[in-house]
Amino acid sequence: MYAKHFGLSQEPFSIAPDPRYLYMSERHREALAHLLYGLRGGGGFVLLTGEIGAGKTTVCRCFLEQIPEHCDVAYVFNPRLTVGELLQTVCEEFHIPPPAAADGALKPYVDAINAFLLRSHAAGRHSVLIIDEAQNLSAEVLEQLRLLTNLETPERKLLQIILIGQPELRDMLARPELEQLAQRVIARFHLEALSEAETLHYIQHRLAVAGHSGRLPLDRAACRRIHQLARGVPRRINLLCDRALLGAYSLGRDQVDRRIVDHAAAEVFGTPGQRLARRRAWAVGAGVGLVTLAAAVYALSLRSPAPAPAAARPAASAPQAASASANAASEPAWRDEADALRALARLWGAEPPAGEEVCAALKPAQLQCLRSGEGLAQLRLLGRPALLMLQDGEAAARPALLLGLDGQQALLREGGSPRTLSLLELSRQWRGDFVTLWRMPPGYPAATADGPLADWLDQQLARVLGEPPADDGRGPEARRAARVAAFQRSQGLRADGRAGPITLMQLNRVVDIDEPRLQTPTPSTPLAKN
Repeated sequence: MYAKHFGLSQEPFSIAPDPRYLYMSERHREALAHLLYGLRGGGGFVLLTGEIGAGKTTVCRCFLEQIPEHCDVAYVFNPRLTVGELLQTVCEEFHIPPPAAADGALKPYVDAINAFLLRSHAAGRHSVLIIDEAQNLSAEVLEQLRLLTNLETPERKLLQIILIGQPELRDMLARPELEQLAQRVIARFHLEALSEAETLHYIQHRLAVAGHSGRLPLDRAACRRIHQLARGVPRRINLLCDRALLGAYSLGRDQVDRRIVDHAAAEVFGTPGQRLARRRAWAVGAGVGLVTLAAAVYALSLRSPAPAPAAARPAASAPQAASASANAASEPAWRDEADALRALARLWGAEPPAGEEVCAALKPAQLQCLRSGEGLAQLRLLGRPALLMLQDGEAAARPALLLGLDGQQALLREGGSPRTLSLLELSRQWRGDFVTLWRMPPGYPAATADGPLADWLDQQLARVLGEPPADDGRGPEARRAARVAAFQRSQGLRADGRAGPITLMQLNRVVDIDEPRLQTPTPSTPLAKN
């Protein structure tokens, strides 16, 4: 909205992990050095902690790009696992065939992992297990991780484990019952916030990447205030700068001053009462004419993120939207997950037959279910409706569809009309697991060098990345994997070069495949594709 006003090619302060905007402060470089040192340190545990939004994911992404070719990496995004689920996930990430007739026993999985580590070591390879959001690990899982590092040679342990988490992870490892694990930590680093000077450099860097030249559109007092209010945390800086630039644009100004920053901070970080007062202040101060109109648009945008431009993706017709809304309003509360999954499928234009397992029934329509425990962060990334299971206290869990999401609230439906719920209240009722749908490309999952899936991938990657470079001597599969990895890096995904469900979902989204999307969380939003 404000990019053209400030001479920018795009809005520079999105919280999406775009590698073009990568900024490595001295603290980030030091954190990266600790991870790389730990990789050479003979195995054991490496610990990286930091506040929410401090840039741990940025450091980890840079670390993954610098891992030597002889390293095999397993990355666990969802640490809310039982011991058995953890071992199964480690096997899946290292592509270890599942042990036969495990029947819930742990030993077959442990034996399979140990055999893999011995084979890898004999082949001159090094195995690295990275666990993100590790503060969510239970004591039992942490103890099992310690036991996995028992396998060693006279020179080194055969498994390197990197734990990345919030500051409470340090407190967890200080407990007496985890002393044995704490003694195996060979490198640890706590990622501090940016200094005031680094905050200024960070702002300048992101504006420059977005095409800015000339005088900075934020004066020194504004930058100083942004550092103070954001506490040097990059994600908070992004939120505050984005809202402040939007505020200056709505007032017809070319510079952000301290007063505009304070108004923006009340909108982004303040209480609901403060936000309402600030909105009124913006409306009064905006004046008349075009500036008044811009301020009104700004005030509306503060309640929810700006929707994608109308041309970006096809909209459902008015009769379709009205029909979907009417049907939703009259629908009784869902009895179980299957009822909610059928409602989710209807958003995709599918009607699974009653009595059949829903996910299996959707496959002929090229739709597949994805189950995840990654919570709101992944749902924001995927940007599509999902089924959640909510629970109040000791009451039985009940299904709900997430239809909209912004920084303050969620739009949910539990069988009847939609309603909004604050994200704080949502976190009290929801553990973070969800089910969503995605449209499979032709030939999925049979990936061959010259099959329909390979052709589809080449076509879509050409739309996103441009035509592939001339033949560089590698085979078509290697060139395709390199381009998939380049796309993954652009989306903040693990760049493993494999076109798995998350990568394909993001590719569908970027190339604008017609799929349902999360909407703005207003109760009157029609239940239709947008």
